[in-house]
Amino acid sequence: MNEMTEPQQRATKTVGVIDIGSNSVRLEIAEVYPDGHFEVLERARLPARLGQDTFVDRSLSRRTMNATISILRGYMKMIETYQVEELRAVATSAVREAANADAFLDRIFIALGLEVEVIEPVEESRLIVSAVRESIGSEALSKGCSLVSEVGGGSAMLALLEDGEIVNSGSYALGAIRLQEALDTSGERPDRAVDMLRHQIASVVAAMSKTLPLKQVRTFVAVGGDARFAADQVGPGHTGNDRAISRETFDQLINDCQGHTPDDLARKYKLPFAEAETVVPALLVYQAIMQETRAKTLLVSEVSMRDGVLHDLALRATGRGQEEEATSAIRSAQTIAEKYHCDMNHAGHVATLSLQLFDELRNEHGLASRYRLLLNVAAVLHEVGGYINGRAHHKHSYYIISNTPVFGLRADEQDVVANVARYHRRSAPRQSHLPYMSLPRERRVAVSKLAAILRVADALERGHNQAVWEFDVERVDDEIVLHVHGVNDLALERRALASKGDLFEDTYGLRLRLDES
Repeated sequence: MNEMTEPQQRATKTVGVIDIGSNSVRLEIAEVYPDGHFEVLERARLPARLGQDTFVDRSLSRRTMNATISILRGYMKMIETYQVEELRAVATSAVREAANADAFLDRIFIALGLEVEVIEPVEESRLIVSAVRESIGSEALSKGCSLVSEVGGGSAMLALLEDGEIVNSGSYALGAIRLQEALDTSGERPDRAVDMLRHQIASVVAAMSKTLPLKQVRTFVAVGGDARFAADQVGPGHTGNDRAISRETFDQLINDCQGHTPDDLARKYKLPFAEAETVVPALLVYQAIMQETRAKTLLVSEVSMRDGVLHDLALRATGRGQEEEATSAIRSAQTIAEKYHCDMNHAGHVATLSLQLFDELRNEHGLASRYRLLLNVAAVLHEVGGYINGRAHHKHSYYIISNTPVFGLRADEQDVVANVARYHRRSAPRQSHLPYMSLPRERRVAVSKLAAILRVADALERGHNQAVWEFDVERVDDEIVLHVHGVNDLALERRALASKGDLFEDTYGLRLRLDES
């Protein structure tokens, strides 16, 4: 490794991630360098069987909570020792599905002052795919249809990519621990347990195939400890970022493992018992999914979701995080708009006009730059509801956006986008509109401001002909004047603005006027 200069040393940043999973609690601490790459300084993993509680009893026991907090207390001491400057703590399906998740998170915060973020499956997918891209290179995923999957303790995450971009993802009840607990296979003979597992897995994969075009997949990337175990048995000693296993070799490995109990596997492969327990169920899931694809090999990546979190923290430390998230969100929105047969020229032009208005009106709306991205996404998606019905399509747009993941946005941000699109026409927000009123007050105000801007942009593009391109904004007393260049007749746009400008005037307290320049 090249020696760093003193300025580079000072520019490094120490970051950390805590992952509260179904089977264990993990910690990774890394050093981020000025160019954005990072090196892991410390890894820790301790068992905590949260999944056994949640997937059977639907809640976390006091004993499991106490054990987890004890682990986290030790991790916080390590974080203090390493002088971690930025930390992100996340929890996945075992906490996400627990009925008493809020009480558990409150206990962690009271005991340690640690905020734990329960991430949704769409965010989990994004983080894993981000890590895979960094590990094996974007070229491996850039052509045709690819699938990235991680079989964890609670669920199996699948992310479908077209030409390198996520177009669909899902979380399915195929986690190794969940399967064992749901089927109660612990007392069964190995062959009987495998038959039960295969039957359940086949049922879920069949339903999965109805919503995901798995038959189009030619590149299948597996992530997770059980996939790495398979790669270790096929090619021990390999240290690359990815390893390929042929279908035949993978099937043979499963045949070799499925006749053994977890105790047998632990002894044979020198595995901790907690890992030996999940090997066969997880490999059976990967096998069932692979059989639905055209992939000839299983490509095993060495990364994890934690690497995706570290990648995000590294980008944030170097100031590039929001740029990558924005690019991902806009591409995702465009993919959704195309899926619902939107007029992409119109959607793109409304987005362009909306962003120009947002920039010109900064002194009036006072919103942070992140809201610019949310307006962009809402503008691209504002007419997706027309796919269901042209009448009241703004309401249908709200429904579609609320139920379709936009990769790169958090769940609360997607709520804002859905509401902004909902109010791009017809009625302004009212107290009787529950989705709007359920937002925090700050978000309600932002929705009104952004929807008002979107209405104006949509009015300027009333003819769907991209006639208005350039304009200047001037504040004259209590009036906003839009000086439009290169258009001789704005009669159509004025009529549209007369019917859509009311929200702007009510929200900003300013009248709108168009002027041909």
